[in-house]
Amino acid sequence: MPDILEKVASITDRLNNKLIWKFARARRPIATDRPIVTFTFDDVPDTAWTHGAAILEKYDARGTFYIAGGLEGRVEPDRSLISADGCRDLFLRGHEIGCHTFSHRKVGSLSNRAFAGDLDRNGAFLMDAGISRRPTNFAFPYNAASPRIRQVLRQRYATCRAGGEAINRDAVDPWMLKAVEIRQPEDHALGLTRWIDDVATNPGWLIFFTHDITAAPTPYGCQPETLERLVSHAIDRRCEILPVCEALNRFGWKEARS
Repeated sequence: MPDILEKVASITDRLNNKLIWKFARARRPIATDRPIVTFTFDDVPDTAWTHGAAILEKYDARGTFYIAGGLEGRVEPDRSLISADGCRDLFLRGHEIGCHTFSHRKVGSLSNRAFAGDLDRNGAFLMDAGISRRPTNFAFPYNAASPRIRQVLRQRYATCRAGGEAINRDAVDPWMLKAVEIRQPEDHALGLTRWIDDVATNPGWLIFFTHDITAAPTPYGCQPETLERLVSHAIDRRCEILPVCEALNRFGWKEARS
């Protein structure tokens, strides 16, 4: 029975995402003649902090790290999550800190009021951690959006990021940006250079997302060498690597939250 319920929930999540992408009215242009690539990290395992950030910095680039405060310092069988001190360190090194909720629950499982309270709690956690810039960008836990809570998100964030396995081009919904996952198996992750070649040929905004960066990654992460291969390939193809907040400035989306 639990397996059946999980499958039904997964199908529902995909349908919600597709409906939002298809019928969203609020759209913003991706106006760029230079390919933009953004590397984002969800949950933020401590290896994304120690290895992922260092790899980006090696190429004078920065990323966006979506923090869920309720996961802070958690030790799991195959990964450990970032500490509050780690969040502050990323921020001081010039990386963007985004919101990934506090509880890391699917947003559709919460009432609008409970969801707003959860976002407030994450904001308080980040403030207490020493993040002086209020998060203005959001990523859906499990990449599962909900039409019902879109107004809450639009009032608080300039963008929201899901999955979708696509490059953002032309006119897009800022509160439902698409992204490409860097995940296992490692051959698959290494093959993601094809997405960089695509955006280099036809400029747009390619957003990657991943989790842990370690020699023995979970199914949702990759090895450090693989991440560096993707970053260096983006540089070689003359892509500009920017965190979400800086990419928005390139597109002139200063009024995206209106």
